[in-house]
Amino acid sequence: MQAFLSGRRLAATLSCAALAVATALAAGGDAARAVPDLLAQPAQANVRAATSLQLSVARAGKRLVSVGERGLVLLSDDDGRSWRQARQVPVSVALTQVRFVSDTLGWAVGHSGVVLHSADAGDTWQVQLDGAKAAALIAEAARAAAASGDPAALKHQREAEGLVQDGPDKPFLGLHFADASRGWVVGAYGLALATNDGGKTWQSLMGRIPNPGGKHLYAVGEANGRLLLAGEQGTLIRSTDGGASFQRLTTPYAGTYFGALEVADGALLAYGLRGNAWRSADQGASWTRIELAQPVTLSAGLRLADGSLLLADESGRLLRGDAAATRFAPLATPLPTGLTGMVQAADGALIVSGARGTSRVEPATLTAEASK
Repeated sequence: MQAFLSGRRLAATLSCAALAVATALAAGGDAARAVPDLLAQPAQANVRAATSLQLSVARAGKRLVSVGERGLVLLSDDDGRSWRQARQVPVSVALTQVRFVSDTLGWAVGHSGVVLHSADAGDTWQVQLDGAKAAALIAEAARAAAASGDPAALKHQREAEGLVQDGPDKPFLGLHFADASRGWVVGAYGLALATNDGGKTWQSLMGRIPNPGGKHLYAVGEANGRLLLAGEQGTLIRSTDGGASFQRLTTPYAGTYFGALEVADGALLAYGLRGNAWRSADQGASWTRIELAQPVTLSAGLRLADGSLLLADESGRLLRGDAAATRFAPLATPLPTGLTGMVQAADGALIVSGARGTSRVEPATLTAEASK
């Protein structure tokens, strides 16, 4: 298994969307020793929770749910104008992403390999998976595959045994559920698991995914039955059969991708470090770079209700694109730096998570910008 990067080096290469990863690694051995306590310690009430680092935001029906540092989960029932803490979160590790498939059912992932589930629109959460259990599942699957004597499977087994020895010190960074049953989680050092029963049980995908060296995986998404995984060092991986098999896509960019979307007409859009955004109209056979004027890391992407696209970068800039992602233009709306996630509220407003909590962009502002 590839050597664990130092916190300083990792912090220099991650976007703000993965800032919590750098924070944990920078703490070194002390953080590693604290992992069991953080997994067992519920999130604490915090009077400054609304302005804390928030790493992801999602909709649960009309409610908004935001997650971030120290296990903080924030809820808004007025389209992002005000926020309160969730009543019960069983861990204090940083939560890196949250997704809901209905008004009530949602999942969040984060540090120490934790997967949380809520059945009441984010008010309370339960642990479905942690890093120790995930490592055991990965090792068990690797041992079964290695029984065939395949050299690649034997190598994966050695790496999987290393995960068990390391303990629950690696974060999940990406999450997607297609419905109440089928879901996928990905993370640092190539972590990847899937569930077919809403998270009651999980299966390792690491033996199926072509990811030499265990590169970090930052995002997983699905459209029209196709999965897309995005990660470091130009990693884009696709499955066209629901995760039964995976193929690596080759792009001209060798840097990190923090997200990928399937857009109008089946085109693909991948975005990441230094303002890199690439579009493919032929399912990854060839790519065209989208010029965005500034070499600032793109940390989040969103398809709006009207079909248009938004990209957010670390400087606080929003770029609006057409549905097919052929061109983007910056919006004049000023936002704080360090944007990490976006969602559209029930009233049409844009809600953005970031280093200083959440921000709201009024629907009229979005409409006015779109008409320019």
